[in-house]
This record gives sequence, C-alpha cells and structure tokens, in this order.
Amino acid sequence: MDKPEDKLLRVGELAKVVGKTVRAMHLYEELGLLEPVARSEGGFRLYGPSAVDRIHWIVKLQAIGFTLAEIQGFVQDFRDAGSGKDATDRVRAVFAGKLGEIRDQMTQLQVIENDLHEALAYLDSCTSCSTEYTPHECGECGHNGHERAKAPRLFAGLSRRALPIHGREREFDVAATELVKDPRN
Repeated sequence: MDKPEDKLLRVGELAKVVGKTVRAMHLYEELGLLEPVARSEGGFRLYGPSAVDRIHWIVKLQAIGFTLAEIQGFVQDFRDAGSGKDATDRVRAVFAGKLGEIRDQMTQLQVIENDLHEALAYLDSCTSCSTEYTPHECGECGHNGHERAKAPRLFAGLSRRALPIHGREREFDVAATELVKDPRN
C-alpha cells in the first residue's frame, strides 16, 4: 500500500500544499523548473513529493534575490554541462556572484542603518522643542544641543527648503556628487 507522502498530487493540490497559485505551478513548468511525474487518465498533471521540495527550493532562491529567469538559466546550464564537475562549477559561480551582490546590499543597508540611527538620535532631542518654530527652522536651529546647519543628511534633506537656481526652485539641495556611492565601500 502507498504511503500518504508518496501520493501523487494534481496541480491544484500541489499549489495548495506549497501556498502558491495554480498559475505559478504552470509557470514553473513552462520555465522547465518543475515537471510532472505522470498524467492522470483524464490528462491532469500529477506531481510527486519531490515537487514540494523543488518549489520550496525555488521560493528560497527567489528570497535570496534570484529571478525566475536567472533560476531557469542556471538550471539549464546545470543540465547542459558536460560533467558533474562542470555543472557544479557553473552553479558555484552563480552562487558566488549572488553572494557578492548580497554583501554589497548588506554594506549599503549598514550605511542606511547608521544614517537612520543618526537621524533618530537627532530627532529624539527635538521632542522637547518649542512649538513656536516652523518646520523649515528645523535642521537649521541651534536649540537642544543642535549646531546650526549640522542636521543629519536624512533629516536635513527633508527640512531644508529647495534653493532657487536662476530664479527657479531647485528640486534638491544636495549636490549630485554626494549622491554617488563612495568608492571606498
């Protein structure tokens, strides 16, 4: 007698088990990422227990930042490799590249986190400020230990007025050179 975990699932049942839509299952199949193990007498796609693991694998790769097209590409590269070593070398290169991207993102997020901490510390001291000041005086004030024109960038960009250029309002008050990623990072 078959064990329950060996039961073949129709596409709708599989979608329900993994929390995806039937359309997602069909897309995975169209992209060559998922294959039914059989078809029912009525022609319905039937999937084995390994399909659940395969979908969880796809979802994990997407959470890491891979697109379905990228997953499709390296699955195809893996299948087309001449040997197991070539196949694993290809996947290793793809994963190493993604790891580099994630490390870059983490560095950027650390900078953002530091900027947010700096802005929040500055704003914490504003809670006891007088209600007499206008919003545009914020970031330029000398109150509560703040130095004039020394507000953190995240807050200063909000509190400063746009500066006119040739009689027109300028959209930003930060030089374009300040928006470029620091090459040391």
